[in-house]
Amino acid sequence: MKRGWGWAGALFVAGAVWTTGCGSGSGTGDGEDLDTPPLESPTGPEGDAGTPDSGTPDAGPGIPDGGGEPEPDSGTPDDGGTPDDGGTPDDGGTPDDGGTPDGGPVEVPLPTPSSAGWEFFGRDAGGPRFLYGVSADASGNIWVAGGEEGLFLMKKGERTFRRYTMADGLRPYGYMPDGSEPPGQKYLKVISVAGAWDDTVFVGYEGMPGDGALHCENNWDSRVPDPARYKSGDADRVSLRADGTLAVVHYDISSGPGVVRDEPQGREKLCNIWRIAYDANTNSVWFGANHGLARGRADHPGNPTCNGQLACSGVEEHSHPGVNAYIYSNPTADRAQYGEDRSRWSVQTALLTDAYYGLGVRPDGDVWVGGANRTTRYFYGTVGRNFWEGQKRTEQPAYAWNRIDIWRDAVGEERYSRPEQRTDDLVSGIAVVGSSAWVGSFAHGIAELNDSGQVVRTLKNELAAPHVASVAADPVNGSIWAGHSWGGGLSRVQGGSVAHYGVSVLGRELSSMRVPDIQVDRSGPRRRMLVAFQGSTLSDGTVMPGTLGIYSGD
Repeated sequence: MKRGWGWAGALFVAGAVWTTGCGSGSGTGDGEDLDTPPLESPTGPEGDAGTPDSGTPDAGPGIPDGGGEPEPDSGTPDDGGTPDDGGTPDDGGTPDDGGTPDGGPVEVPLPTPSSAGWEFFGRDAGGPRFLYGVSADASGNIWVAGGEEGLFLMKKGERTFRRYTMADGLRPYGYMPDGSEPPGQKYLKVISVAGAWDDTVFVGYEGMPGDGALHCENNWDSRVPDPARYKSGDADRVSLRADGTLAVVHYDISSGPGVVRDEPQGREKLCNIWRIAYDANTNSVWFGANHGLARGRADHPGNPTCNGQLACSGVEEHSHPGVNAYIYSNPTADRAQYGEDRSRWSVQTALLTDAYYGLGVRPDGDVWVGGANRTTRYFYGTVGRNFWEGQKRTEQPAYAWNRIDIWRDAVGEERYSRPEQRTDDLVSGIAVVGSSAWVGSFAHGIAELNDSGQVVRTLKNELAAPHVASVAADPVNGSIWAGHSWGGGLSRVQGGSVAHYGVSVLGRELSSMRVPDIQVDRSGPRRRMLVAFQGSTLSDGTVMPGTLGIYSGD
């Protein structure tokens, strides 16, 4: 795995898990996916709740996601690596790892734009170098995911940030069976945040970086398990006390011994929490992660010695709208022998599931969930708030219609596709407006889905840029905000028109940055759109720091 946002190509065929299951490494090839309901779920479906399995012999750990996004106009990837023709642009590039929290690279002074309806808060307000997410709690406090620098807070009525780190109680790692800390080095990188009730937010972390068996998704099942790696990442509920300190409850997104039928030793797969969505109506916090999605009980009191048991963990994990397909098995040798005639390249089967950046809670308690390959309506509220029934309706063969391929592949799920036959959806965000879901893509613009998941329309050339990193619905008029990845600033869709916020509004620097997150502050009499301009590392190594933008105009 590459570090954080810096691995551009990983989303294309990322998260491929050899089809013996979600990580057993057993090599049994018995045709059964390991993502079956837990033994403790009395109402869960019997038998296989997973996607049809190809029965491929074990080939080692799958290709992990890198949390990045595609380069502009990239070609078909080889094996989940960086596309051949896309380098990181100098003026809108991706920081490798969030920068060094103290000291570190030289920063480029960033001029503050002056535009009607907008306010901007950057380094001069005590903000982080890089912004990965922004949200507001019900009190109107603004929280920013600041990567390796930690979590930042701008209290309501204030105009400067406070910074919080592990020293203040943030816990980017889970518990050992006895409730103790994992041994070894700890890694902090705050990559997502979602406001909840007064003075409270949910915070998502990236797991410890590493490739292959050292990746946090693969390490548990590897020959070199390291608790510092497989217990890294996950999420916290963070509440601000009256004295400015934090109260923290950790969500250890894993399953303990005896919980999952085909993984009796336990399961540690989800570690990078790319998106979080809070639903007060169902007391749920939804986690969009590497490999799959999970649900947490929003008011979970915490239990360090639970050891991943359903009755006390506060977590139900995991599910995914994965599809079995082919990936290239030896692209380097095949390119040397066959050139770019990829139809002759050798392949092997894999379960494709990764990078669930798309989360949109519906009024009925169901959730739209989108990843690198497929989108699903995850049935929850409408099936009696039963997570395992939702898993069934996303993963079982009879529900192939609910593994939605928005930007269609040349070959459907009825037979295994080769990489050159696929157009990966690369979902970057989902916003719900009434009965519609607006889905952003890192590569293909945005699409509107109706209540049944059918594509109503797509927009790409109408936007300021086709590469969309975030979407949000504006409660003022139902317009859709889209934040771009490789320059272009913001696009705003209302009815049949699209407005652009580019250089004339944001200035050259901000309009060149990735916009990884847009959320809405509904705490006051007038909504505020919160926009994270991530920041970037220039070609000479200097940093153009990120900025929080707040729009309160019409």
